[in-house]
Amino acid sequence: MPELLLQYRRHLLAAAVALALLLLAARLLLPAGTTGAPRARVVVDVVGAVRRPGLYRLEQGSRIADAVSRAGGATPKAELAQVNLAAPLADGEQVIVPRRGASGTAVPGTTGSPSSAGTPTAPVQLSTATLEQLDSLPGVGPATAQKILDYRTKHGAFSSVDELDAVPGIGPKRLDQLRDLVVP
Repeated sequence: MPELLLQYRRHLLAAAVALALLLLAARLLLPAGTTGAPRARVVVDVVGAVRRPGLYRLEQGSRIADAVSRAGGATPKAELAQVNLAAPLADGEQVIVPRRGASGTAVPGTTGSPSSAGTPTAPVQLSTATLEQLDSLPGVGPATAQKILDYRTKHGAFSSVDELDAVPGIGPKRLDQLRDLVVP
């Protein structure tokens, strides 16, 4: 009888050790908060003054700063003041980090050189544009530009230019006028 009790205790101890090892392995292999469901991702193209330009997959909800970081960070020649690093990323977006002193090059979401007299020289990125950049669009004044920013804050990054139709003050005619001047 004492041998049977000793054998029972050994099996119980072995089962407890196996369970502890299984839990430890699960904790080490699975990131915190993982429920087994795949996380939504966005694919972005990071170009310009970054160390490793290219396509990157990031978690949905990531910011432009995360994309620049994944691309190895900005080079010393980068003009980060022209990039809204806090803006949320949209799937399929191109993130352009301009070089300092690069005259004549237009960055999406900017109005180009000062001599352009407020006419956008490249498509304005709806997901990253500032109030001033949106205000530079034809037919979009400061009030409508603020409504676009408010919509973006409430709903996240634009995934389509057609979403502008949901912004108060932008109807079908204005949307058609802006379609070639903006990108998500």
